Amino acid sequence: MGSELVKKQKHPKQLPLNPNWAQLRQKLKSGGSKSTKPLRTSKLPNGDSPTTVLGKRKECPISASDTVKPNVLTPTSSDFSLTNELAMDCEMVGVSSEGNKSALGRVTLVNKWGNVVFDEYVRPVERVVDFRTEISGIRPRDLRKAKDFPTVQKKVAELIKGRVLVGHALRNDLKALLLSHPKKDMRDTSEYQPFLKEGRRRALRHLAVEFLGVKIQGGEHCPIEDARAAMLLYQRNKKEWERGVKDRLKLKEKQKKRKQKKKPNKEAAK
Repeated sequence: MGSELVKKQKHPKQLPLNPNWAQLRQKLKSGGSKSTKPLRTSKLPNGDSPTTVLGKRKECPISASDTVKPNVLTPTSSDFSLTNELAMDCEMVGVSSEGNKSALGRVTLVNKWGNVVFDEYVRPVERVVDFRTEISGIRPRDLRKAKDFPTVQKKVAELIKGRVLVGHALRNDLKALLLSHPKKDMRDTSEYQPFLKEGRRRALRHLAVEFLGVKIQGGEHCPIEDARAAMLLYQRNKKEWERGVKDRLKLKEKQKKRKQKKKPNKEAAK
């Protein structure tokens, strides 16, 4: 009986394995000789398999905001120096009893890069009756601490002296400042021949749309934006513009010499 007990201990009764464990053991015995079934992946429309198991993600469609071009009036340089060319723009307010007389309310100067070198609100000598905010963008609070007219006038005169002055309808701005500037040094986008339409002057906003592809003056005017638009119009046409200026100056010089030659002949005839 003791021998039977020993036999039973040497060969204990084995319990049946769980089917899942039996399947796993069978795979381990095979040693991985058989290749496992590849993971299922989806194919792309062109028949290629994606590089990842999850497949290629759909690319996001380009929205309208992604296709918006940068504003051409935004300066591309951080140079705030006083360049040889300066663009000026002024905003007016209404004075006199009825407010129908224009007076300087703000003046802005930008350099050839479009960076602001001078921008000041101006307190007119006469009392302001109409701030013309819908156009000028000027409000009563803007003029409370504004500089007086003589101070601004003097500073602007110093800045533009000896420089090429660019702008739109510059005569109006200079008139408001009670200043003058040599005609040979003025580049007025309202008078430049290629910008005229059937010989007539056009608004700056129309020139900006046609030649720069940008909209300005949609509501209240911004003198910084207007000055930049005028400067960019000039810079993009500078080569032809300056050639025309030189040709006119040469023509005037020839005409002047001809007149000087005619004068002595007339005196000799007497």
